[in-house]
Amino acid sequence: MIDSHQHFWKIERGDYGWMDESVAPIVRDFMPDDLRPLLARAGITRTIAVQAAETEAETRFLLDLAEETDFIAGVVGWLDFDDEGFADRFADLRQNRWLVGLRPMLQGLPDDRWILRPRVLKSLALVAESGLAFDILTFTRHLPHVRRALGETPGLRAVVDHISKPEIASGTLDPWRDEIAAIAAFPNVSCKISGMVTEAGADWRLDQLRPYVDHVVACFGPDRLMFGSDWPVATLAAAYGEVGNAARALLAPHLSQDDMAKVFSANAARFYRLDPA
Repeated sequence: MIDSHQHFWKIERGDYGWMDESVAPIVRDFMPDDLRPLLARAGITRTIAVQAAETEAETRFLLDLAEETDFIAGVVGWLDFDDEGFADRFADLRQNRWLVGLRPMLQGLPDDRWILRPRVLKSLALVAESGLAFDILTFTRHLPHVRRALGETPGLRAVVDHISKPEIASGTLDPWRDEIAAIAAFPNVSCKISGMVTEAGADWRLDQLRPYVDHVVACFGPDRLMFGSDWPVATLAAAYGEVGNAARALLAPHLSQDDMAKVFSANAARFYRLDPA
């Protein structure tokens, strides 16, 4: 099985600008040896390590970890898409065999329309041309702008992280439902079943998550969904094993055994173009 979305960080690196008292329990180092026993217990053999800092240095840090860690199958890194030097930086970074995708942290940027900036769209076109994956980290309010960007970047292979972080704690479904359906209309876009427990809160219940999972299954189908733990962020609300068990429980009513295997392995391997295990 493949966990399509997890993080590592070392606090002394000093480039995790989003960390503050609101996430105090995870403001400490999380490294491969911390995750390894959790993977073994859950039966997961490979992971995608995703950037957690808006620096190229952190991406290099993750690429180095991938080189020395047997279970990291690929890295989703970061580059500044609005930088005039993006093309050269991208050409250099993509030479690393562990790089499988890029992710700007759209959710934290002050400009909700950032993805529509001319230089960003030009950079997105380069990513589309390369065939590398693009991870979409958003809240619902960003999705109309993402939809426009997708329309202007044909062929971009993208995946929505954390089902775009709907307001699960309050039970709000709209306008998220229509926006997700519009994004799913692009055949090259997938969606990660991830990040839901932290949006629901520490006292989350399966019933809170169910309408959101039901909707993304209906929109994306079994061939464009993939499981991600969002470890260690998810530990703010649930243990590693609980996240996987929740995903299975919510998906099982919709999917056959073969389709479950796609969501928990084959889809991520295909989307990120991983080497055979």
